[in-house]
Amino acid sequence: MSGSTVADYLLDRLAELGAEHVFGVPGDFTLGFLDHVDAHPALEWVGTANELGAGYAADGYARLRGVGVVSLTFGVGELSAINAIAGAYAEHVPLLMLVGAPATATQAAGRPTHHSMGDGDFGHTLRMATEVTVAQAALTAENATAEIDRVLAAIVARGQPGYLSLPIDVAEAPAPRPAAPLALQPHPSDPDALARFTAAARALLDGAPAPVVLADILVQRAGAEAQLHALLEHGGLRYSSLLWGRRVIDESGAGFLGTYVGAASEPEVREAVEGAPRLITAGVQFTDLISGFFSQHLDEARRIDLLPHRAVVAGTTFEHVELGDALEALARVIPAADAPPTPTAAAPTPAPTTDGPLTQAALWDAVGGALRPGDLVVADQGTSFYGLGPHHLPHDALFFGQPLWASIGYTLPALLGAALAAPQRRPVLLIGDGAAQLTIQELGTLLRRRIPALVVVVNNDGYTVERAIHGRDKAYNDIAPWRWTQLPAALGAAPGQAIAVRAQTTTELVAALEQADAHRDRLTLVEAVTDPFDVPPLLVAVARAAAAANARR
Repeated sequence: MSGSTVADYLLDRLAELGAEHVFGVPGDFTLGFLDHVDAHPALEWVGTANELGAGYAADGYARLRGVGVVSLTFGVGELSAINAIAGAYAEHVPLLMLVGAPATATQAAGRPTHHSMGDGDFGHTLRMATEVTVAQAALTAENATAEIDRVLAAIVARGQPGYLSLPIDVAEAPAPRPAAPLALQPHPSDPDALARFTAAARALLDGAPAPVVLADILVQRAGAEAQLHALLEHGGLRYSSLLWGRRVIDESGAGFLGTYVGAASEPEVREAVEGAPRLITAGVQFTDLISGFFSQHLDEARRIDLLPHRAVVAGTTFEHVELGDALEALARVIPAADAPPTPTAAAPTPAPTTDGPLTQAALWDAVGGALRPGDLVVADQGTSFYGLGPHHLPHDALFFGQPLWASIGYTLPALLGAALAAPQRRPVLLIGDGAAQLTIQELGTLLRRRIPALVVVVNNDGYTVERAIHGRDKAYNDIAPWRWTQLPAALGAAPGQAIAVRAQTTTELVAALEQADAHRDRLTLVEAVTDPFDVPPLLVAVARAAAAANARR
C-alpha cells in the first residue's frame, strides 16, 4: 500500500472518535480493507466467531467507548449481523456498520456475483439497513470523504448506528488524510426555552419538599451523567433508577432508594417514587419489561421530565432544552443540602452462608455479594437480568443489559466488546443456559483475547423466563443439556488459562465465586445449577404482567 487511501481516511476518522478496535469476520470483499486496519497505528482487529457476535461486541464496546465498528462482508455477512444493528438502533447505541462490497465495475455490470441475490441489484441489503440505521452511504471514489464524514457525524449526533458500503476498489482509491477534526453538529439549548423551563421548574419546586429523582439510561446516552451526579450531590436528593439505567447512578450512595419497576417494585421504593411530592425524571424511557408492563403511576402535575432534547414541567413541554443543561438549571433552582441524605437503602445482601440445593434466591444473594467496586456487570435478559435486579451494585460498578430489544444471547459477545473498551474493569457475565447456547462461540474469542472474565451460566434446564410466562411444562421451552464446564477447554483454553466449576449447592457456588475473585488473571466459568421452575420474585411479577398483557384482546 502506498499513499493515503479512502480506507485510511475512514480509519483515521474512527480513531479520532475514540475507536481502538474493529470487530468482524473477514470476507473476500473486506480482506484488502483489513490490511489497512492491520497497518493502522491506532486500531486493532478483533475477529469473532460469527458476524452476529461481532455486531453484539461492537455494541458492547460502544456503550463504554462512545462508538463501535463492525466490519462485515456484503450480503451474507451484513445480514447475519443485522439483528445486532437493530438492537443498537432500538437502544440508542452509536456504531458503524461497515460493509465491504464488490467492485464498482462488477456492480455496474449487474453480474450474478456470490453473496448477491443474482438479479444484478446490489442495493437490496443497503435498503434493508435503512430501517435500522440513521444514515447510509454507498461510497464512491468521488464522494467517499464527504459521505464518511456525513454518516459518522450522524452516528454521533443521533447516538444510533450508521451504514457504509465500501467497494473493494473504492477502499484503495486515493484520498487525503483528514485535514481538520470531524465537524460535529452541537446541540445547544435554546436560551429562551431554557429560561422558560427554569422559571416553570422553580415555580413547581418552590415551597415543596426536596424532590425525588428517577433516572434512566438516556442520561448516559445524552452524555449527562456528570450533571446528574452533580445535582444529586448538590441537593442531597434521594434517587432511584429503572433496571435499564442502573449504570447512571451510584447504588452505594446514601440517597439510593432502590430500583423502580412500576407495580413490581419493592413497596417502599414504589411509595417513595410514586408518592413523592415532587418527582424529577431524568432520561427515562418506560418500556414494558422495565415498568412491569407500563404499571407506573407518576402524577404529571407533580413531575419534571428531562429528555435528551426537551423538558416537561407539569405537562408543559419546552422543546430544544438539552438534558445536561436542564440538570444544571435544576442545580441552580434546588437549594444546596446542609448534609447528605439519611441512608434509605438497605446494604447489599451478603453472600449466603447456609448450605443446600442452589436456589435462585441463594444464587443472586451470592453473586450480589461477590461483586466488587468497579466491576463491569453484563446480565442477559431473563433470570439473570431480573435476578440481580433487587441487589445493589457496589460503588463505581457498571451494569448493562438489553431490556428493550431483549435479544437473548446478546450479552456474551457484548461483554467481549465492553471488556476491550474498559480493560481496567473486571468483566462479569450473568447469562442463562438457553441464552448462552445462542452465542457461546464467542467464549472462544474471550479466551483467545485472554480476557479474564467471570462467566456465571445459570443452568436451569431451558427457557425458565418463558416457562414463567407460558408453557411451564412444554417441550418448546426445553433445550439440549450441555456439559458446560468442558466448554472452555473445547473452545481453546490453554492449560491454566481458565477455571470451570459446577455449583449445585450454595456452598459450592460461594466457593466458586471466591476462587474466581482470587484468580482474576484467568477466565472463570461457573455453572450454577438451579431448578427449572425456580424463578426470582421480580421475574415472577414481570412474567405475570407479561402473561396478562399477551392475553388481552
